Amino acid sequence: MKREPIRIYADTSVFGGAFDEEFSKPSQQFFRQVLEGRFRLVLSPLVQDELAAAPEQVQRLLDEITGGADLVRITAEATRLQAAYLSSGILTDKSSDDALHVAIATVSECSVIVSWNFKHIVHFDKIPLYNTVNRQNEFTEIAICSPREVIEYEDEDI
Repeated sequence: MKREPIRIYADTSVFGGAFDEEFSKPSQQFFRQVLEGRFRLVLSPLVQDELAAAPEQVQRLLDEITGGADLVRITAEATRLQAAYLSSGILTDKSSDDALHVAIATVSECSVIVSWNFKHIVHFDKIPLYNTVNRQNEFTEIAICSPREVIEYEDEDI
């Protein structure tokens, strides 16, 4: 029995990670599994804007993957949730775009957000704080992971 693909929001770092020596194998495996239908990728204008000045190979990957992705808007609800993350002290205003990525993924009802941003998003101290704010604002919790944690592994070592 084939299961429904998991809705996953990928932030900007995952696209750049596909061409970074340290993160390329799991990032590329993640995008392969998106194209194979294991995941339903969710993208936002924030990701598109942040990648507008990225190297050509990153932009090509975004173009290749966008056709099969769900493109969501940045809603007033998402910006309110972003503000709640900031006012709770999870992040400072300097990292407001990182808070917005998490807010967009949450409001868009993604099961997971994947990122290589271990300072502001995928951090053991911050994940429960994001989810506390989500519950306080009547949203469900969201899993926050690196691509390495969500991919199905092939025989090769990743």
